[in-house]
Amino acid sequence: MKTANKTVTAERLVRDALEKAEHFRDYNIFTYINKTGAIQKAREIDAKIARGEKVGRLAGVPYALKDNFLSPEGETTASAHILERFTSPVTATVVAKLEAEGAIMIGRTNLDAFAHGSSTENSYYGPTLNAFDQERVAGGSSGGSAVAVALDIVEFATGTDTGGSIRQPASFNGVYGLKPTYGCNSRYGVVAMASSTDCIGFFTKSPDDMDLLMSIASGRDPKDMTTLPDYYNNTKSGARLGDSRLAPARPSLRGSGAQSAPVVANVHETPTRRIGVIKDFDNKSVDSEIRNALKRKCETLKKKGYEIVELEMPALKYALAAYYIIVPAEVASNLSRYDGVRYGFRSDKSKDLDSLYENTRNEGFMPENKRRIMIGNFVLSSGFYDAYFLKAAKARTLILQEYEKAFEQVDYILTPVSPSPAFKLGEKANDPVAMYLEDIMSVSLNLAGVPGLAVPAGKTKAGLPIGLQLVGPRRSDKQLIEFAKELD
Repeated sequence: MKTANKTVTAERLVRDALEKAEHFRDYNIFTYINKTGAIQKAREIDAKIARGEKVGRLAGVPYALKDNFLSPEGETTASAHILERFTSPVTATVVAKLEAEGAIMIGRTNLDAFAHGSSTENSYYGPTLNAFDQERVAGGSSGGSAVAVALDIVEFATGTDTGGSIRQPASFNGVYGLKPTYGCNSRYGVVAMASSTDCIGFFTKSPDDMDLLMSIASGRDPKDMTTLPDYYNNTKSGARLGDSRLAPARPSLRGSGAQSAPVVANVHETPTRRIGVIKDFDNKSVDSEIRNALKRKCETLKKKGYEIVELEMPALKYALAAYYIIVPAEVASNLSRYDGVRYGFRSDKSKDLDSLYENTRNEGFMPENKRRIMIGNFVLSSGFYDAYFLKAAKARTLILQEYEKAFEQVDYILTPVSPSPAFKLGEKANDPVAMYLEDIMSVSLNLAGVPGLAVPAGKTKAGLPIGLQLVGPRRSDKQLIEFAKELD
């Protein structure tokens, strides 16, 4: 990652990024450009360097901020009409950590409104275009961030991943995208979608850059009680698959009759090199070029001495259904705060309080937002909670246990990110079920809280990027990133 020094100034790095952002304006990547603020911060860093003062590990590095991270620069809209004109009085914890190290935000990136979607077509500001084919989607919900990195506008970008919203657009645009272990990075100051599955991660051009960003962003945050202690920076450098340094030892659950513990980094008595592939994902619903890319990677790993293990994980067939019950329920709760009274957009068609709520929410939310609110309220309603939400919660437990069982057999799992490469704009926009099926291979990780890293794996015959997904036990984020280097 190129940082500022006495030879290359921070102002030059920032101006170059701003020029590229303008050059690729037609891709609809940014909802806001932070030109004045970014140049001012760059000059402050350059002045420190000139005085010989210490600067951070990201000194002068331009980055793009997904527009659901709160910070005072510009309006934080989450690409939703209902949050227009909202300027945040607080700064997200991850943003504060990045900027304390000298990173400079050049702009806010487009997303599906409130991160509801898999194509960035649900944005109030229109879709972001794919970095390799402007007739195709960028993926979502973090489409703008993925394209900003893929087009080399910035060194890295932030993202949120609730069911694949980092990994899928990373796959569609040929970059690295990490969904960390749930609780690894603070969610404070990020517009909530589904609080039990939201994860904060990054898009980068290399595993080394991802490692650096995670070492900065991870750790306990008193403002977010779901954050974990800083295990990322306490992982010994150079730990390999099957190495007892990956995590504290725990007793085996096999045959014990004990209840399943949370999925944690796996430990074997002797070092192993075992990679799992999920048998259930090798079917005709997956594009043939993606299946071939997976097979090629497996052959490469075999030549390097790894053992490929076929895994049967039957509970994963419930993942998509469980996800689209649990997540809309949390969405409905989190979006109930947007009423036009305290901040953001307010309808001018209202005559009383009830009509103010009704008209503001009707005009301010995108169709997909409304769809998820309605589903969420339905599954939580009296008479339907036990039939839907409670069953989905039980299925979630089965999925978590399935991953735990899998990681007793293998060190990591390698799967496709999505069933197909980037699809055409408008192809699935009017078919919610087809759009939801885009998440079939990604949502189970969020339900189980395990980390997943999207890695570039070649291109289709048409020149579209293909991404594969590395999956590890909880708290194995650093090892996933190190292992990604071996997939090149």
